[in-house]
Amino acid sequence: MVIKIVHLSDIHITSPYFIPEMYDRVVREVNDLKPDIVIITGDLTNDGRLNEYEDADRYIKRIKCENMVILPGNHDTRNAGYLLFEEYFGERIKTLRYKNITVVGVDSSEPDIDDGHIGRDKYPYIINSFNQNKDDFKIFALHHHVIPVPLCGRERTVPTDAGDLLDVLDRLKINLILCGHRHVPWLWNLNDMVILNAGTPCTTRTKGKIGQSYNLIEIDDSLKIYRISLNGEKYIVFDRKIYKG
Repeated sequence: MVIKIVHLSDIHITSPYFIPEMYDRVVREVNDLKPDIVIITGDLTNDGRLNEYEDADRYIKRIKCENMVILPGNHDTRNAGYLLFEEYFGERIKTLRYKNITVVGVDSSEPDIDDGHIGRDKYPYIINSFNQNKDDFKIFALHHHVIPVPLCGRERTVPTDAGDLLDVLDRLKINLILCGHRHVPWLWNLNDMVILNAGTPCTTRTKGKIGQSYNLIEIDDSLKIYRISLNGEKYIVFDRKIYKG
């Protein structure tokens, strides 16, 4: 049985760059896919203000999926928005287990700055959450990209503890890391750990000729990753058999 996961990021609802018609299309497509899990890796809002969270809550509720992991981004924690995030979307660090998949999501943002950070105080939670079901397919999600992404100019906002975090995740044999933040879709394969960045699906804050997109992940005895563009294209960017042992 194939498990479908939709990965969205950097929606920026209510920002000047947000295009409601694009979001409407994304919602229709996602709901048609009938995903088992939806993961949103941050920047739901633009400035973390109350009216933006009210709109974000209304928009995101249109996505039909019982299993959702929603994380804040650097824009969401501005103006004490991290408190509003907890009110509307729950804890900023969370675990979801669905069948043989474990997803751990952690807030990588810091209030009112764009830099990312996880912190050693969160490592025990990450380790314990994944170790409860060691044979599961393991997904770690955060907002900030853990490896620099092409086409983004000078690198400034990789998490300050990215090296230590990657070491922890590598030792846990994480299968897939999901990130956002830079609005550039990209994929790295590091020590058999796939690192997948999402673009922005519904804003005009894109780079060069890169358009809007989101990711579709399919898991059975293999891992398949598709990039779905808002111009109607769907193409596979990764396909590999899952080896256990």
